[in-house]
Amino acid sequence: MSAAGPGRRPRRRGTLARELVLFAGLIALVAVLMSGLTAWYTARGSAEAQERGRLARQATALSRIPRLSVLLVEGEQLIAGSNGLRLAVLDASGTLHGPASAAVTNAQRDLLLTRRPLSATGTLGGERVIVEGRTFGAGGVVLAKPMVEVDEAAARIRRSLVLPLCAGLVGAACAGLLLARRITRPLTRAAEIAGRLADGQRGIAATGPDAVREDRAGGEPGGGPAEVVELNRAMAVLDQALLRSEEGRREFLLSISHEIRTPLTTMHGYAEALADDVIPADRVAETGRVLVAEAQRLDRFLSDLLDLARLEADEFRLAPADTDLVALLEQAVEVWRDRCARHGVVFRWEPPAAGEPSRPVRTDGFRVRQLADCLLANALRITPAGRPVVLALAAVPGGGMRIEVRDGGPGLTDDDVAVAFERGALHERYRAERPVGSGLGLAIAHRLATRLAATLTATGHGPEGGAVFTLTLPAAPPGGEGG
Repeated sequence: MSAAGPGRRPRRRGTLARELVLFAGLIALVAVLMSGLTAWYTARGSAEAQERGRLARQATALSRIPRLSVLLVEGEQLIAGSNGLRLAVLDASGTLHGPASAAVTNAQRDLLLTRRPLSATGTLGGERVIVEGRTFGAGGVVLAKPMVEVDEAAARIRRSLVLPLCAGLVGAACAGLLLARRITRPLTRAAEIAGRLADGQRGIAATGPDAVREDRAGGEPGGGPAEVVELNRAMAVLDQALLRSEEGRREFLLSISHEIRTPLTTMHGYAEALADDVIPADRVAETGRVLVAEAQRLDRFLSDLLDLARLEADEFRLAPADTDLVALLEQAVEVWRDRCARHGVVFRWEPPAAGEPSRPVRTDGFRVRQLADCLLANALRITPAGRPVVLALAAVPGGGMRIEVRDGGPGLTDDDVAVAFERGALHERYRAERPVGSGLGLAIAHRLATRLAATLTATGHGPEGGAVFTLTLPAAPPGGEGG
């Protein structure tokens, strides 16, 4: 049951452009949030590192001027421009003097006495401070600064991140919008073309305004990323394929109507003549033979149509079995030798040469015989009296067997070979020049060969001067498996 019940309107789906914009915006938002969170948590560490670096430089400078440091301690003064900064002086005896000495532990003082720099955190007057100490010569200097200064510096860094993060979010949203427009524009055009193709319009895939503009610019039809270009190219190929298919089907239907109408017109005329009793008694038998011949012609044409429809249907089935092609074709030889003799055509059978192996094949023998009969009938039709029709069987190097049907007819041009297995192609081309059948025989043979997993090819001129049709059947799998 459909999700949308009776009386319920189907849910509208969002457009691709909207989804791309939302997706790009979501990615940008996540990226900005992750960057913001990372910067937020690292801001305090950065501020503390900056303050420690500043204190270290100041402590180094003061430690090199011991007299100034003593004056600052004695006067309990702050270093100019550094609000909240406290100082202590380490004398030659290892004693700290000054307000910052209370923030230094004994262990930290001992570290200074070993002439190594001090970088630590302490407590001074009930508040946390950062402590930096440096030594020079026999003495040293310790500076302490309230941690609140670090917090304020971190807050300033965090506030400075808001604007660039917001700008990045807006920029990403704009980039997503532009990307969505670039991608969806050719996709929208492709969807429109697909809809028009579904409605029966043809010749439109490569003639739209976008394609014309891109062609003039020397670009690819439809523009956009490589995948979109491939999609538009595929739509153009589909458009042309549909156009050719419908034109071919239209021509085929016209050909069918002509082939059916001709015997029906003949039968209708003779039937009216018989009904009106205008045919002399001595010609009634001849008229009956004409009616039978036309009825057989019509029946043969309809049978060919039915065979072609079955071959193109999925329910077509084969009965593969190990098949001796020599025995199979020798049964056909007697039948076709008599038929060719009635038309004054020389029939020749060429079995595998003496000593040449006749490899078994696993195939549907009935269908192989049907295919051989189809090719022989086509060869006999176009071969003039006195010329040969040859049925040959030979082993294929590497495995398999090859059946050849050669004739002494007019042969085929390269253009003929290219369309030989298209239904009605040669029939339409030569119907006024040489004997033709229903126009479906070679198409049926080719489709039947494909179903047999065989290969059917055509050659314009063979040893006898006419066309050569070659059916190559694969060898039977080891152990008789397959099918």
